[in-house]
Amino acid sequence: MLDLGRLRALHAVHVHGSVAGAADALGYSPSAVSQAVAKLERETRTALLERRGRGVVLTDAAQQLVATTAELLTLVERAETELEEQRGKPSGRLSIAAFATAARGLLPGALARLSREHPSLDILLQEMDPHLSPGMVAQGLVDLAVCHDWDIAPLPAPEGLELEVLGDDTCEICVPGDHPFAAREFLRREDLAGERWICQPPGSVCHDWLVRTLRASGHEPRLAYAAAEYATQLALVAAGLGIALVPHLGRGPLPLGVVAVPLDPVPVRRVYAVWRAGAARRPAIQAAVEALRAGWV
Repeated sequence: MLDLGRLRALHAVHVHGSVAGAADALGYSPSAVSQAVAKLERETRTALLERRGRGVVLTDAAQQLVATTAELLTLVERAETELEEQRGKPSGRLSIAAFATAARGLLPGALARLSREHPSLDILLQEMDPHLSPGMVAQGLVDLAVCHDWDIAPLPAPEGLELEVLGDDTCEICVPGDHPFAAREFLRREDLAGERWICQPPGSVCHDWLVRTLRASGHEPRLAYAAAEYATQLALVAAGLGIALVPHLGRGPLPLGVVAVPLDPVPVRRVYAVWRAGAARRPAIQAAVEALRAGWV
């Protein structure tokens, strides 16, 4: 009989497109993932991965195994849900993915409540890009995700997912204390022409939102510094190197010498909890969503 753990490793390589991506998602080393797939190849006496340049691609046989694995994972999830329902309380492993500021500003309190009220739960958390995590949930690699979207980039929702809006996270323009904007009651987007920006790296949703918004206001943004962590962005603002658009969630106290000025209209990130429809009855999912909802308030 084929080993489900090895099948899951192959499935993760398919979902993430690389051994390294699969390892990050599963919490293993790349070597462990490679070894799992190699053992599966020996078990099946079939080549499953082919080298192509610096990466790998799945063979036709591997694609067939991946499709079957997805069905098996659905059956396993159904069995786990039914057992948990019979116990009548949240239990077992619950894996959660969340974007960085939610992991910092929302998850600590919610997870502490879950652990306190449901000690039979084994909770795992990993930070993840908000536009990657719905796919991770759909593929069964995590049980629940906390994601966000902007008006220009709606949340991708693969078939078979359910979601709930947790709330709206508003953003402000953070500027050095001696900047002319610091004394303003609010700013409009047309005021921002010519400013040096500190922003998220290219390819992120926040970066794309800023670039598209500024261009729609009739000027090309001057993107001077790219930093993934908002704490780093704020440190650069405090040093007088530029201005940044920073959300409230997970922001914490502003550094000395940094002033937050509202932008009109207010930029908003909508924050969601996302889970598989097949797991909606699972007590652990219901308890986690309730804790996230309570933590948002």
